[in-house]
Amino acid sequence: MADAGKKALFWVPRMLTVLYIAFLALFAMDVFEGPGSIINKLLGLLIHLIPNFALIAALVIAWKREWVGAVFFPVLGVAYIVWSWGRFDWRAPLFISGPLFLIGLLFLLGKVLTGHHREPAAS
Repeated sequence: MADAGKKALFWVPRMLTVLYIAFLALFAMDVFEGPGSIINKLLGLLIHLIPNFALIAALVIAWKREWVGAVFFPVLGVAYIVWSWGRFDWRAPLFISGPLFLIGLLFLLGKVLTGHHREPAAS
């Protein structure tokens, strides 16, 4: 595989995960709407960000162990589908779980096609 392809398979799932975490963080900002003390709002923000903290931890581990990302992210996608079944319109699981499946697939492709777990050497 060409060096550019190896670099892409290394960086794309990691950067997509960072963007996905930022996307999810936007949903946590709704705690600042409405009445309530700033302490209650900050506590609510921390609670809303718990999934983001879990995703950050998964990304840190998957950064060097791509198989963790290949397994963990699709499992989270399935868990969200199971949890949200019947609670939301069908598009919610699509927009929340879909990127998790894509990220997991990209981590898997990176592991299988490049055969290593570290960043490719710069050319």
